[in-house]
Amino acid sequence: MDNSAYKEVLITGAHSLMERYNPATGLIKSWDFNKEVWQYPVIIDNMMNLEFFTWAARVTGDDAFDKAARSHANKTMEHHFRPDFSTWHVVSYDTVTGNPHIKQTQQGYADKSAWARGQAWGLYGYTMMYRETGDKAYLNQARNVAYFIMSHPNLPEDKVPYWDFNAPDIPDALRDVSAAAVISSALIELSGFDTTDFGKQCLTFAEQQIRSLSSPAYLAESGTNGYFTLKHSVGSLPGNSEVDVPLTYADYYYVEALLRLKKLNR
Repeated sequence: MDNSAYKEVLITGAHSLMERYNPATGLIKSWDFNKEVWQYPVIIDNMMNLEFFTWAARVTGDDAFDKAARSHANKTMEHHFRPDFSTWHVVSYDTVTGNPHIKQTQQGYADKSAWARGQAWGLYGYTMMYRETGDKAYLNQARNVAYFIMSHPNLPEDKVPYWDFNAPDIPDALRDVSAAAVISSALIELSGFDTTDFGKQCLTFAEQQIRSLSSPAYLAESGTNGYFTLKHSVGSLPGNSEVDVPLTYADYYYVEALLRLKKLNR
């Protein structure tokens, strides 16, 4: 299939996203609301956008895209992660100094907690940035985030995380299937970059997650669940939005994980 017709649309999109990049902060701005509190909010989810920039750099030859992607990844690595490699959801930066002035959550349980999908975005984002750049700092970051997730004492036996690793009602807290889908896909890719025993552990963990997601507990019967594949994702529990429902991106990363696993097993 010839997808060349989409090329100019994608390049235009990359330029549009670049308008949200500020050299003073070295980051892509995420949101425009809550201006009375945040000056320049950046969410961990934004790591997922960086592949758009690295692709645009290759296709257009414009190195500005690559520099912006690396800068965003580096600044996020510096300011978004705690010493244990858990992540804050939102970091707001001072637009004059470029330094953080607020670190908090928007969709997690608490400012100091580890929101499950935030950990997933971080893991996936740094794995992808290593693939795109070959920078070992990104590989090490991905490994550290993976270790945090895989070794967390509040991780359920079936490896499908609670919506927040520090949710107060564990073990009765809701699961977030979308986080598990993103994590499993990222770990499969990471296992291909890590030739140590830890890489093998990542693959084993991902396979366990996929088996769980493919079980009746999370996989919907055909024709049910609004025709989505997976059940039981959590968008934003604090915002009472998309709570214990199917989500498009949960299905997307589940299918991606299956395809990646199939490719490994050929």
